[in-house]
Amino acid sequence: MAVLSSCSSTKHVPQGKLLLDKVKIKVNDSHSQVENNQLTNYLRQLPNHRVLGGLKLQLAFYNLSGRDSTKWLNRWIQRVGTPPVIYDSALTVAGAEQLHMALSNRGFMKNKVTYTVDADSVKRKARVEYDVTLGEPYYIRSIGYDIPDPDLHELILADSAHFNVHEGDLLDFNHLDEWRQSITDHLRNNGYYAFNKEYITFLADTAANSHAVDLTLYSRDPYHNDRLPYYTEHEPFYVRNVTYVTDYDPVLMHDGYWGEDTVTLKSGVRVFQSHDYLLRPGALDECNYIVPGSLYNADAITRTYRALSRLNALKQINIDVRPLGKIDGVLMVDAFVLLQLDNSQSVSVSLEGTNTEGDLGFGVGVDYRHRNIFRGSETFNVKGRVSYESLSGNLGGLINDNYSEYSVETGLTFPKFMFPFLRPSFKNKIQASTAFTVNFDYQARPEYTRVIAGGAWRYQWTERSRRLAHTITLFDLSVISVPKFKEEFFDKIANPLLRDSYKDHLIMRTGYNFYRTNKAEMSVQQMGRFQRDVFTIRANAETAGNLLYGLSHLTGQKASQDGSYKALGIRYSQYFKADADYSFTHYFDNRQSVAFHVGAGVAVPYGNSDVLPFEKRFYSGGANSVRGWGVRTLGPGSYNSNNELSNFIYQCGDIRFDINLEYRAKLFWVVELGLFIDAGNIWTIRDYEDQPGGVFKFNRFYEQIAGAYGAGIRLDFKYFLVRVDMGMKAHNPASGQEHWPLIHPKFKRDSEFHFSVGYPF
Repeated sequence: MAVLSSCSSTKHVPQGKLLLDKVKIKVNDSHSQVENNQLTNYLRQLPNHRVLGGLKLQLAFYNLSGRDSTKWLNRWIQRVGTPPVIYDSALTVAGAEQLHMALSNRGFMKNKVTYTVDADSVKRKARVEYDVTLGEPYYIRSIGYDIPDPDLHELILADSAHFNVHEGDLLDFNHLDEWRQSITDHLRNNGYYAFNKEYITFLADTAANSHAVDLTLYSRDPYHNDRLPYYTEHEPFYVRNVTYVTDYDPVLMHDGYWGEDTVTLKSGVRVFQSHDYLLRPGALDECNYIVPGSLYNADAITRTYRALSRLNALKQINIDVRPLGKIDGVLMVDAFVLLQLDNSQSVSVSLEGTNTEGDLGFGVGVDYRHRNIFRGSETFNVKGRVSYESLSGNLGGLINDNYSEYSVETGLTFPKFMFPFLRPSFKNKIQASTAFTVNFDYQARPEYTRVIAGGAWRYQWTERSRRLAHTITLFDLSVISVPKFKEEFFDKIANPLLRDSYKDHLIMRTGYNFYRTNKAEMSVQQMGRFQRDVFTIRANAETAGNLLYGLSHLTGQKASQDGSYKALGIRYSQYFKADADYSFTHYFDNRQSVAFHVGAGVAVPYGNSDVLPFEKRFYSGGANSVRGWGVRTLGPGSYNSNNELSNFIYQCGDIRFDINLEYRAKLFWVVELGLFIDAGNIWTIRDYEDQPGGVFKFNRFYEQIAGAYGAGIRLDFKYFLVRVDMGMKAHNPASGQEHWPLIHPKFKRDSEFHFSVGYPF
């Protein structure tokens, strides 16, 4: 860092030129709807990016290069860094003009923008300050309409509940343009195929010496269009034919020839495809929302496209709407859905290394996928995986052993909602897919051998351009068997309830997962700007054993000696579990952000269970939790573990809480910096003898919230991010430990390193 800071920032500034060192916008009269960071977007020239309170690291890295561009090292450094921004007076003038126009469009039409330039020829730097005087804004006093066509008038006002412009608002031309687009979208969803927002205009009438505006919305008559010469007045269009071409070839196919075989469905949709019938016509009909004989509807086009995009068998989708003119006095269009099929089968192999708290291992996976196995874009896949990891430490007398796992999962996904007695209209509305899976997992640890087998039936669907997702697990059965175990392992577990969680058990659960985000689908580079605020919500709820428990009582089954009931000769679990996470990221600019996360969960065993299954309990610590602790080494509560066996067995709970705050800054090239503060812990619902201090109590749980701080380096390769974080303990709630290592830190005792992929939240 010292080397970078010592480099002259003007090293590569040409003689006679100035480095643009700083740009400032000063708003002389504040207004709640105008912020300086918003105005910055309109400037034509900004200085080199600063991080960490003012360091221009990207420029400093660039300045490490020599002037000889023939050397590869100099070229590489300059490509990774950022060259100096050279002050340009023309761009400064253009920036002032852009600020004036932007503020005028937002209702401050009498704003005044001036600027001053502080040019230091000795230091070879220039600083620009813009002075902005907003002036009194114009606001909308009344809104009127001048729409001669009665049908058009009725349709436009019918959508008034969605208007974004109201009396009393500022006269913001950006909002007026959004209103024009909203009206256009509404009309195009009601047959007006040829309508565009240019047919909507506004007249703003202001009285002398007044900032009150009387706004009138006008509709214009259609202008001449060579493509639509017959469109002389605003009229709705109807859909004549809907034609699907399943194996479209742009070279061989044209209007007169779409394929060898034609199928006309009951809905009136025509399907052209080769004699091989690579995709069943019925599967296409289930995705179609464009109805022959109906009014043209732009939303139906979009919904059809989205439904078809769920078919993994398709590689490319193009919906071509072609106007035909008037037929029998009615304006008509034809819709052609041109599809290209993807390769139906694929095989992928993955190889990865693992490092779990210093224990090294590797994993090999093979994934076979068939995307059109029944010619309805049904996806069949088989996944196999083999993992191995060395284990070290005192595992109850089992030293330097290993852990191995062999798993296989097969699944079949249908691109539709499969359930009896549901109306087709409901199935088409939510556009859900149905997945059936079967899995088998064999785990061999030094302490025991565990086998997990089961299957699931799930529904998944998304809404609002994939920003809202739902998953309903209708049925998920897992049978957990422990055929082999070491006696000394169970001898170490004095608590009979915890010992039961490692015995044979059965879980039959039903659950619901919810996901919501406002994150834009396009990247920052694609948008040419950044999204300032992004949030994500994840929530899960599940319950298990209720149906089996009811059947046990209805059939008069007798309980075992321990008071539990069984299914298939195995004790089944009964519990309720819910957890949720909220994350929020605020972007100061496209290189600096601060991220916040909070998460909580609770799980309650009841009925046939006195304790949760081990695999359903919460744990704390690790790369995505409180980073001052290793994975599964924190809590519950003030419980203090003193050996690795206890870490594995006892450091889990029924309640969790996490809260994190992280500052992120892109330094240079792919290198990012992260500074974070973490807090959280887990607790048990019941007071277990072997987990002293682990039970949740309202009058002291806040004292048991662990705290950590730290820093990390991340490498962002766009498609994936590699993260290395170092966390330090700040508050340790464990009994018998230093509670505030923040005051007296010891690096060896209080530090923890984490290697991971992706952001923690």
